[in-house]
Amino acid sequence: MITYKPLKTMEEMECVSEVESKVWGMSPIPTHQTATAIKNGGIVIGAYDEQNLIGFSYGFAGFNNQKASLCSHMLGILPDYRSGGIGEKLKLKQKEEALKIGYDLMTWTYDPLQTRNAYLNLSKLHGVCNTYIRDCYGKMSDELNDGLPSDRFQIDWWIASDYVNNFSRIFYKNPQLLDTWHINNEGLPVLDGHFNTAQILSEPAYYVPVPNNIGELKAENLDLALDWRYKTRAMFEEAFAQGYAAIELHKTSDAAVYYYLLVQKNTLKIPQ
Repeated sequence: MITYKPLKTMEEMECVSEVESKVWGMSPIPTHQTATAIKNGGIVIGAYDEQNLIGFSYGFAGFNNQKASLCSHMLGILPDYRSGGIGEKLKLKQKEEALKIGYDLMTWTYDPLQTRNAYLNLSKLHGVCNTYIRDCYGKMSDELNDGLPSDRFQIDWWIASDYVNNFSRIFYKNPQLLDTWHINNEGLPVLDGHFNTAQILSEPAYYVPVPNNIGELKAENLDLALDWRYKTRAMFEEAFAQGYAAIELHKTSDAAVYYYLLVQKNTLKIPQ
């Protein structure tokens, strides 16, 4: 049975560093930094299999536009424990502790082409994204990020809102695709490049396609993965500029792509 708890001690921060190194294969955040963060509005949650730390979430106090929030910077789970719902439970425990402190907003970033993260952040936790950050962390050489610009979605998770706590799904009839796609001779998905950044968007909802596994696509054809990065970047940036937000990732069982659902942000029950 996996258990979850807030972490406070230096010994616990050392364990977090060990998991971090195993997950990303790079130098971890110094323990003095994480320990200081949790004394000043930050939160670290640990996931345990008996006495062994197998995952964590780490967030520090943030401030933007005259508003405090919890900036949830990292979530890592050891490979043998992935795909078991642990990430969602870490976030929910983090939310519980954040509400106790007095936060009503949590934010974090993720690569919009990483669909596993997208499904958790949007479809399961009901975060919202209308902020696209180009090359957020500069060149990154770890296995997950190597080869692509480090573009990121910023997730806004309004943890005290009706949208999150009393979620009611709205079904949008026939969202329009912002670009079409096809399978090439290699059996890989290719965007057709029909999106025009000058077009005015006015429909209630749109779909933006993304590869269902960017890691596999990148290994097969890096140039094609880069093409997806740049073309989806253009679609997301223009849609967000015109008042839309990404709210769900729709999976397909028989296709090489999944679809982001974008709707008009002012229709959502969150602070505007």
